[in-house]
Parts: sequence; C-alpha cells; structure tokens
Amino acid sequence: MRIASLLPAATEMAAAVGLSDDLVAVTYECDRPAGIRERCAVVVDTVLPSGLTPAEIDAVVRERAAAGLPLYTLDAAALAALDPELLLTQDLCRVCAVPAGTVDEALAGIGCRADVLTIDPHTVADVLGAISALGQRGGAAPAAAALVAALRRRLAAVRTAVAARHRPRVLVLEWIDPPYLPGHWVPELVRRAGGQPVGGRDGARSVPASWSGLAELGPEVVVVAPCGFGLDAAVEQAAEVRHRWPALPIIAIDSASFVVRAGPRLVDGIEALAWALHPDAMPQPPPDRVVYLP
Repeated sequence: MRIASLLPAATEMAAAVGLSDDLVAVTYECDRPAGIRERCAVVVDTVLPSGLTPAEIDAVVRERAAAGLPLYTLDAAALAALDPELLLTQDLCRVCAVPAGTVDEALAGIGCRADVLTIDPHTVADVLGAISALGQRGGAAPAAAALVAALRRRLAAVRTAVAARHRPRVLVLEWIDPPYLPGHWVPELVRRAGGQPVGGRDGARSVPASWSGLAELGPEVVVVAPCGFGLDAAVEQAAEVRHRWPALPIIAIDSASFVVRAGPRLVDGIEALAWALHPDAMPQPPPDRVVYLP
C-alpha cells in the first residue's frame, strides 16, 4: 500500500506498526524513523522563515491567521504523481500541519481517490485509538494491537509508581513569548505523570496568558515545553522562566518529540515527566528527553 503522511505523528505511528516501507510521502518535519525524508517525497513544507525567535514566530502566525493565509504548502503535483492509496492528515491544529479541509480540496483538484484517515486526538486514549485505526486501514492490525497493549502496560506502570505520591501543582508552558497555556492532551500527561495541572484545558486549544495571571495559579513546578522545539531550545527558553520564578523548580522537556506530537512517544513523555516530578519513583529516562533545573 502506498501511504502519504501529512502529519509527523502519523508518520511515527505508521513506522511503529511496521508500515515504514509503505510510506511514499511525508512532511518536512517528519524525522522518525531516521532517514524517512531522504527515502520519501517531502510534499509539505512551512512558510515560516528559519531562525525566528518565539515572539517573531508568534507574530508571523498571528499575521497570517488574520489574513487567512496558510502556514504550510502542499505540493499537490508531487502528491498526484505518487498516487497514494491511503493519506494521513489532521484537523486538530492549523499551526501544526496542513488541515484536512485543505487536503480534501487538493485531492479533489488532482483527481486523487486516496482513502483519507484524519487523525485528531484530544486525549491519550484517542492517540491509542488512532494507532489502532491506522493499523486497521493500513493492513497492520495485529502489530497495532500489540503496540497499543504495550503502551497501555507502560502507562499502568507509571500510574502504579506515582499513585501514593504528593501531586505538585504543575504549570506547563507551551510557549514563552507570549506565554501559552496548553490544551488537548497535555494536562492529562501531567496527571498521568503524578502532577496536578494548573491553567491548562483538557481537550481545548492552547491559549495565551499573562505572566501575572500565571503567577496567580500558584504553581509548585514549571515545565517549559515550547511547541515544536527540542530539548536544547527548551533549556534555553527556560532561562527566561527562571528569571520570573527563581525559587521554583523548572523542568525543560523535548516538547517536539514527547509532548505535542501525538504519537507513541507521548508515553515516553509521560515517563520522563513522572521521573522529573518523582525521581525516586521512576527510572531515569535517557538524557535527551528531559532536564530538571533545580
């Protein structure tokens, strides 16, 4: 089966259930499995210039959104030439990927009749359900079932490890300039990791906030998880947060891989957060996932 993935999380899901060799098209952000962009056609790119600060990125996103302009480009001609049988897309976040509505228009324009699977998780359970759905549609149902079962076992192990622990009040920042409170599955990640999320909204979109308003939430721990950024950038941006809360523990995490990308590695993110919040209850994760800044 020829599969085109227009969503990095879906690319990871496909690889995790054994469909790597079926992928023929991906996005510029797809980095798992390693080398996937070199092997597949890259049919989605961003219009955002490289090297922008968080404030500059926010300004560009707001300006283009107000003007009704897209943040991504879709190479419809390349997609048509590949003639995919299954296309993976999303409608969850227009900042994160090409929305399904745009994809539907492109498919109609090029006469492509690919089976379209829209992946729009709002919870961890939705992510597991998306893995199962992808396995079913891609002919890899047994592998998907085995993966979901393994992820559920790991989630249960974390739940047991943190069950009797004090749950600190955890503020997650998905952006720092301006500060953004998280939505979707992120508050759930905190709860599963043994914390009490403050300010986030389950299943909703991320929202901007003021620094004074964030202080009023009374956090005991702050997690810096800038959307789309890896660990090094999170550590760098955590310096600004440290100036504002010098007495609070600060956790920096690779958000791009383990927090905002709704694929199998969300479970890795939960395990990493659980260790950062309860280091005596969980095994220490690999050093490329999370850094605790006391």
